[in-house]
Amino acid sequence: MLTPADVLAQPPFLGRLLVDGEWRDAADGATLERRSPAHGQLVGVYAEAAAADAESAIAAARHAFDKGPWPRMKGAERAATLRAVAEGILTRKHELARMETLENGKPVAQALAEIEGAADLWHYAASLARTLHGDSYNTLGETTVGVVLRDPIGVVSIITPWNFPFLIVSQKLPFALAAGCTAVVKPSEFTSGTTVLLGEILLSAGVPRGVVNILVGVGSVVGEILVTHPDVDMLSFTGSTAVGKQAVARAAQTLKKVSMELGGKNPQLVFADCDFDAAVDAAAYGIYFNAGQCCNSGSRVLVQDSIADRFLAAIVEQSRDVRVGDPLAPDTQVGAITTEKQLNTILSHIEGARRAGARIALGGERIERPGMYIQPTVVSGVTPDMAIAREEVFGPVLSVLTFKSLDEAVVLANSTMYGLSAAVWSNDISTCIEAARRIRAGTIWVNTFLEGHAELPFGGYQQSGIGRELGRSATEDYTESKTLHLHIGKRTDWYVQKRVS
Repeated sequence: MLTPADVLAQPPFLGRLLVDGEWRDAADGATLERRSPAHGQLVGVYAEAAAADAESAIAAARHAFDKGPWPRMKGAERAATLRAVAEGILTRKHELARMETLENGKPVAQALAEIEGAADLWHYAASLARTLHGDSYNTLGETTVGVVLRDPIGVVSIITPWNFPFLIVSQKLPFALAAGCTAVVKPSEFTSGTTVLLGEILLSAGVPRGVVNILVGVGSVVGEILVTHPDVDMLSFTGSTAVGKQAVARAAQTLKKVSMELGGKNPQLVFADCDFDAAVDAAAYGIYFNAGQCCNSGSRVLVQDSIADRFLAAIVEQSRDVRVGDPLAPDTQVGAITTEKQLNTILSHIEGARRAGARIALGGERIERPGMYIQPTVVSGVTPDMAIAREEVFGPVLSVLTFKSLDEAVVLANSTMYGLSAAVWSNDISTCIEAARRIRAGTIWVNTFLEGHAELPFGGYQQSGIGRELGRSATEDYTESKTLHLHIGKRTDWYVQKRVS
């Protein structure tokens, strides 16, 4: 097992572009660098794609779809390749986890769990490659049989963010491949390493040339082309709601299909009759996991007023014990903030809450040490009209609000523009079910938080996104349905019939 010193002593990773089955430098020779947000050390140097590289990658994906073998393979053959990718991921899981930790700043134990979870998604997608099917109708009369086919949609642009770079590409790419699509993938320029390593695994697993192309680059150049290009049939995007809105508007120029997984301001509703210790622990886990840089982060906790003071004291006490530090250390629970821009955004939200009259019950400051770290932060005295209660902070900052009744709790839960997820904590199952049914969000956890399974769909209401990922229909999202209307026997010519009569 490598020590943190061993990892940091290694030379920077050198990443290139994967286009048409070959590793290439950028057409103009440009490169970009990535420094560890936890250590400030150079950890990656990448070929930086320009417009010409994006055009080449799309052309390769287009040719691989129109002329290549992948869309025409049996589902069982595609499934075998996807299983090989999953096993390749597991074989290199420690390497992938270290890369993610260096570029993202998350604790290495969390990164490793992410890689293992991603491998499971590839295995699940392999099962769907064999079970994807259409439909048939023999109830349309003696002369008609109807058949509905599921055709792969074509070339898919996949744009992923920096907070869960390997997991999120694995929520998209294997399902597109299972359906028979080809793809061009653009990871965040801040966390490209694990996606480039995935390219190596894909080639080793036998994915044909041009089926998956990987471009490291910035959104204003590469992303713009992937969103607007007429040879791209679908866009699958995960990122902020603001950027997602822009992408939808740009993609509309060619009326390509879009799938959007965007932001959240997710509440945990804590009723007085809950398992108190479990709810406190879930509130801490929900906000400090991945340093709060998670679309599903439980950034609002709504507590019934009769236990509010006790709950606040308990969550502050537990937050004091959260271990913030070097993400390469095995016992670290909260690592570094991934980008300087995000660090400043988090601090500005905290200051805004302070000016609005909220109380910083714990934390609220940058930690004075090398790297970009923020103290675990609890904000109390929050009211629904405050920005800290409505806007996505994307950091380790928990807002505490109170309610009196279930009706008031549901109103509070639904009081933002988002609707990604929520949790309900109560030992009364009627309370749980009623609240869960009334909250407008794509996932509702009951007496737990931040659990996920490949079999369950994931996505949001309102401005948290468009469409769903995962679940048994995940491959269908990357298909078009085609109806075959089959006539049996001789067909009467209506013109001739009318003329004779």
